Amino acid sequence: MKALILAGGRGNRINEFSENQNKCMIPFRGKPLIEHVLEKAAELTISEIVIIVGYKAEDIINHYGISFKGKPIHYTLQWEQKGLVHAIECAKDALEGEDFFLMLGDEVMSNARRKEMLDFFQRDEGLFGVCGVLKVNDLDQIRRTYALVKDEQNRIFRLIEKPRRPINEFQGTGHCIFKNRILDYIDITPIHHERGEKELPDLIQCCIDDGQMLKAFLICDQYSNINSKDDLLKAEGY
Repeated sequence: MKALILAGGRGNRINEFSENQNKCMIPFRGKPLIEHVLEKAAELTISEIVIIVGYKAEDIINHYGISFKGKPIHYTLQWEQKGLVHAIECAKDALEGEDFFLMLGDEVMSNARRKEMLDFFQRDEGLFGVCGVLKVNDLDQIRRTYALVKDEQNRIFRLIEKPRRPINEFQGTGHCIFKNRILDYIDITPIHHERGEKELPDLIQCCIDDGQMLKAFLICDQYSNINSKDDLLKAEGY
């Protein structure tokens, strides 16, 4: 099992902070955003941390070097900013056939249950993947990530990227665990008609449509994907 942290984007919607640095290096509670994710990844039973870098890659590489709290770091460069699925594809060789815990370097969570989520995945050999979700009162938040349809046993049947009309109170996050074989589905994942790139929910949907079992896991109580100054202020309150 490896941790895969995506940290390649510039963050055009938060230019006031990230114009001259990688968005994941924005200071948050006294340290870069990505360091909060690295700390949690290092606590897991993983063999290596793979970081996808792109814009201002040297900011991250020079700051963290080849290891973090005893866990080796492998860097992979995403030459073009083509979204999350493309970033995952860039990591194919670095993952070396191992399953992986996907995290975004600009996500902030309160009361996160990453260890429990990993245990949940590893206990069930039939699971192809687990998507970290949370319950929200403000359905507008779901429009920023993705919605999902699941049954009472948490098996996922449908994912919807940035839905216009969320159908329930469950919001998807970028924290997911996958069998390495999910990489085989990237080629058949359709390009999103509006954004012109392959989206994570569509990749997962291809797996589901092929009969793979993926389940939802309540990973945290509050969540922000940092894309604006308001997101930072909100996350400070967690």
